Amino acid sequence: MGAAVMGVDAITIIVEVNVSMGQGYQIVGLPDIAIKESLQRTESAIKSNGFSMPRIKVVINLAPADIKKTGSAFDLPIAIGILAASDQLLQEAQIHKYMLMGELGLDGTIHPIRGALAMAIRAKKENALGIILPAANANEASMVNGLNVYGVSHLQEVVNFFAAGKITPTHQINPASFLNTDPSLSNIDFSEVSGQDNIKRALEIAAAGSHNVILIGPPGAGKTMLAKRLPSILPPLNVAEALETTQIYSVAGKLAAGSYLVQTRPFRSPHHTISDIALIGGGSHPQPGEISLAHNGVLFLDELPEFKRSVLEVLRQPMEERMVSLARASMSLTYPANFMLIASMNPCPCGYFNHPTKTCSCPAGAVEKYLNRVSGPLLDRIDLHVEVTPVTHHELDRTTRASESNSIRERVLAARAIQKNRYEHCANTYTNAQISNKELAIFCPLGPNSKAILAAAMEKLNLSARAYHRIIKVSRTIADLAAAPHILPEHIAEAVQYRTLDRANWSAGGGAS
Repeated sequence: MGAAVMGVDAITIIVEVNVSMGQGYQIVGLPDIAIKESLQRTESAIKSNGFSMPRIKVVINLAPADIKKTGSAFDLPIAIGILAASDQLLQEAQIHKYMLMGELGLDGTIHPIRGALAMAIRAKKENALGIILPAANANEASMVNGLNVYGVSHLQEVVNFFAAGKITPTHQINPASFLNTDPSLSNIDFSEVSGQDNIKRALEIAAAGSHNVILIGPPGAGKTMLAKRLPSILPPLNVAEALETTQIYSVAGKLAAGSYLVQTRPFRSPHHTISDIALIGGGSHPQPGEISLAHNGVLFLDELPEFKRSVLEVLRQPMEERMVSLARASMSLTYPANFMLIASMNPCPCGYFNHPTKTCSCPAGAVEKYLNRVSGPLLDRIDLHVEVTPVTHHELDRTTRASESNSIRERVLAARAIQKNRYEHCANTYTNAQISNKELAIFCPLGPNSKAILAAAMEKLNLSARAYHRIIKVSRTIADLAAAPHILPEHIAEAVQYRTLDRANWSAGGGAS
């Protein structure tokens, strides 16, 4: 029994081997080139360990036959299947009760594979007696509770196991013991940012409610520096989130050498030359994209207008649904994509529009054209629009204070605790940014004064229905940070202030107040 990764999950593949009269070796069941080449690796590994390759017809079937199989991880089950079918392996009746996966070297060495955690989860669902896979992947697979995991380094070890059961299962690992829950371990801190208290406040709100945010300001104002410190105030991963994220990174082959658990929230910062497939996932051999690698973490898009329009537009649906569904002629895949988006941009091509001391050199209409590179529907999905102004010389001269991220993070954790209790009976809702419009009416009722302020803002700024709902969600987060049970007018007023790009006069030279 083996497994093939589809998306970020694994499906069971039965490896059948038949040895009969005739000539030639053949693999059927929609194998890719890497699997077809497995016969050369397998034959060399079998011969190198004192066994013989059958000199009659060998047919290897990978069932179900209508699903495309990719990669070199089927080497090990194919080799063991050939040895069992040719009566060179004892107790072969037990083989089908184990899941085997691994890439073979020509001498029988077993090399690491991708997707070990997903395969182990599949083995557990199949009630397998255990999973046999490369030793380098054993600790990763051991995250699955109640599954015997056998890490092997050589084909001969697997043969000995089925002959006499000589391999000791890998020690079970508790993922919670490996998670990084100490914020002091971060080597970046908001105390390193001079001034910009209003931006820190906006990022605190974003972290508390898992809201998307865009920073608009001139070069050197600190947009990138602020964005890169956002992870220092986010809550630590819980066990479920860590395993989800690790599964994605394992499938993508992105786990660091020697690592078998993603311990901190991801922070992905792709360059603006990225393609839409690299961002969203897919390809000829489908892999998770950057938005899936940012699952349960942060996706930072620096210089947002410099990204291709087609790349930005593919973000719209995943931002709403927190997953991405890819439909191709041969398959349909779903990747998780529950990320916080933080983007930054200059206000114009030269970067100095609305600058307090420098003059913008852009020709007439250039500012509006530049801003229009980012579509209205995408901006609608970003909860907080924040204008970043340059810091003064006096602020730059201030001495570094004690960790500011810790104090901000404590307030974020308190607000998240309120949301956890509030949404404990809601399916797939954990933060204010995730609540549906139906839940909005239940959890975010507005008083008459709050409604009046919001109605005035809607009329003045000509906001969409989506922006209307997002203002209410942000105001709910502001109320949670203040430990207020209800949304008050001042919470609505502050949330409205974070819609800079909705202001009609902003791109015409009025600036943001």
